Amino acid sequence: MPASSTPVLNILTLAGDGIGPEVMAGTRRVMDWFQSSGRMRFNITEGLVGGASYEAHKTPLTDATLAAAKAADAVLLACIGGPKWDQLPYDVRPERGLLRLRKEMVLFANLRPAIVFEALADASTLKSELVAGLDIMILRELTGGIYFGEPRGIETLPDGSRRGINTQVYTTGEIQRVARVAFELARKRNRRVCSVEKANVMESGVLWREEVTKMGAAEFPDVELSHMYADNCAMQLLRRPKQFDVIVTDNLFGDILSDMASMLTGSLGMLPSASLGAKDAHGKQMALYEPVHGSAPDIAGKGIANPLAMILSLAMMLRYSFSLAADADLLEGAVKNVLAAGVRTADIAAPGQTTVGTAAMADAVVKELGRLS
Repeated sequence: MPASSTPVLNILTLAGDGIGPEVMAGTRRVMDWFQSSGRMRFNITEGLVGGASYEAHKTPLTDATLAAAKAADAVLLACIGGPKWDQLPYDVRPERGLLRLRKEMVLFANLRPAIVFEALADASTLKSELVAGLDIMILRELTGGIYFGEPRGIETLPDGSRRGINTQVYTTGEIQRVARVAFELARKRNRRVCSVEKANVMESGVLWREEVTKMGAAEFPDVELSHMYADNCAMQLLRRPKQFDVIVTDNLFGDILSDMASMLTGSLGMLPSASLGAKDAHGKQMALYEPVHGSAPDIAGKGIANPLAMILSLAMMLRYSFSLAADADLLEGAVKNVLAAGVRTADIAAPGQTTVGTAAMADAVVKELGRLS
C-alpha cells in the first residue's frame, strides 16, 4: 500500500498506573509492527490519567488531557488506581479520572467480549465443556445509572449516624440508545439479545424492560429478545454460559456480570473492552479502548503482567473505530496462535507450565503477526 494512502490514526495513549505502563509498552510493540509493515500509520500522543496524573497535577484528569481525548480518533487506556491513593478525597481519586472521561466523552456503550480461546478452555474455573467455544458480548450502559445518578453523597443524620446515598436512574433516551447498539451487534452475530435488569424490585428495571421490548418489536423483529433478572443471569453465566449471545444491561449490573464473565475465559488478563459514543454529523465517534483488568499493584514493575487484554483492546480499536476488520482479524489470529503454541504468562499458565513475561508475550505476538502476514 503506498504511504500516501495508508490511513493515519490519531491515538491518545494513557498508560495509567500499576502494570499499565508495562502492558501499554507491549501494545506499542504491536503498533510499531503495524506501522513498520506499512499497513497503517499511527500519530500517537501520550497523556496521564489516574494516580499518575494526580502525582503530576493533583488531579486524576486534567482539562488538557480531556481535550486531547476528545480530539483523538481513539483513546487507548491501560489501567488506573492502587492502594497508594486510597486515602485521597473522593473527588481526586484515580477512578474519578476514568469516570470523567466516560462522562465527558459520552461513552455510553461499553462492549466487553468474553471469548474463550481453545487453548485456554482448561484455564477457566468452570469445566472445559461448559466454556469451550464461548463467545459472548456483554454490552454495559456506561454513563447513567447508579454511578452517576443524583442525589448522591454521605450525610449526617440528626442522631449523629450517617447515611450513604446513591440514586439509580435511567431515562427513555439512555435506555434506547444502548439497546439499539445491542440489537445492531446481535444482527452481526447470532441475532439474540438478552436484556438484564431487576424489574421485579426496581422501577428503573421496569422502565428498562418496557423500552427494550418496544424497540425490539418496532425496529428489530428479526432479533430474538429475552429478559432475565440480574441475579439469575449471574447464576446462568456459571451454569450454562453458552446460552447467551449479546447481553445488554445497566451500569452496575454490567460492571459485575462482565467481571464474572472474565473468569469464564481463565483470566481478567484476557479481556479487552471498547467504550463508544454516538457518531456526530460528520461520522466521528468518541471511543476509548481498555483492558477489563485493574492496575495489579502487587505485580507492577515485575514485568510479568499479561499484555493480551491490552493488545486485544487494540484489535477492537482497529475493528470498531477504523473499520479495519482484516487487521483486527490478523491480530486476534496471532494471539490465538501464540496461545495454541503454549506461550503463557503466569495468570493463564497451568501448574508446571513454563511462563514468559510481558515483553516476551508481546514479542511472540509480533513474531506471529510477521509469520501470518
